[in-house]
Amino acid sequence: MGQKSFIAIAVVVVALVLGGVAAYAYDSSNEDRIANGVTVAGVDVGGLGPEEAQARVRRQVADRLEQPITVTHGPKRFSLSAEGAGLRTDVGGMVDEALAASRQGNIFSRVARDVTGGEEDARVRVRVSYSKAAAARLVDRVRKGVNRPAQDAKLNFPSLTQVSEKDGTEVETAKLERRVKTALLTPGGHREIEAPTAVTKAKVTKEQLTARYPALIVVDRGAFQLRFYRNLKLAKSYKIAVGKAGLETPAGLYRIQNKAVNAAWSVPNSAWAGSLAGTVIPGGAPNNPLKARWMGIFDGAGIHGTDQVGSLGTAASHGCVRMAIPDVIELYDKVEVQTPVYVA
Repeated sequence: MGQKSFIAIAVVVVALVLGGVAAYAYDSSNEDRIANGVTVAGVDVGGLGPEEAQARVRRQVADRLEQPITVTHGPKRFSLSAEGAGLRTDVGGMVDEALAASRQGNIFSRVARDVTGGEEDARVRVRVSYSKAAAARLVDRVRKGVNRPAQDAKLNFPSLTQVSEKDGTEVETAKLERRVKTALLTPGGHREIEAPTAVTKAKVTKEQLTARYPALIVVDRGAFQLRFYRNLKLAKSYKIAVGKAGLETPAGLYRIQNKAVNAAWSVPNSAWAGSLAGTVIPGGAPNNPLKARWMGIFDGAGIHGTDQVGSLGTAASHGCVRMAIPDVIELYDKVEVQTPVYVA
């Protein structure tokens, strides 16, 4: 090998050594510097050192995540603080990951990237944790504060005023859980969430309520009146007698249990029945007080005709409702077994 060739080779070797030394020195000097193009939770941290990067991530990510979230429904508000949520943002861990991403490859690829103005395509995802139990408690508070059951249409006795049905409100729990989770984990997300709700419908509407009562009897003991309603509209009123003191016609909501024409009378085994107590008086017999028609409603008490028309308008019976014979015949033909009877 000639002297000139040796010198040339030596020059190249020296140049390579010097270049390697320079590259090593350059790479070492950037060991704690995040490469351009690297982001942490969407925040550009390229060119920053660890402390600068942590300060920026703390300001633009952690500080936002640690603001309280609020679930709203109309004027109602339900809040959860970062402390209450047990929320922790791992700023240091995210910056360490960004530094590690910046050191990918080898010394020469890193130097070449930096010298040529290249970027490291690395996106560090947000690292945040929270208490799932605390989030669940927030959702439960919202559910309890917002849920309102639907109300069925109802009928008030004895006035028969009708209350219309009302729609209810129900929180869509699964959807709210997802929204709370997103708010807790998303730095740029909304901290105020509208509670998702669904409308619940009543099982009984006013129209259905009316259909339930095609016929209805109301016995007004104080006014000595029996009122018959058709589709909840007053069709006719009748003068009646009701149970005397100590043998009152029982108050409450009943239904016609049975019907009979000229019913036999099973005499109660009571002192007031005297010698007839415990006997059965045939239907149509002169001493049978159940005249013409019988509509049983409760425990031996019923509605029947009477020939003692002078007792109508008074408390005179032994618990039954007495009607004039023409009236009881008329009513009998208008009602069926199971027709509601309200005794007021």
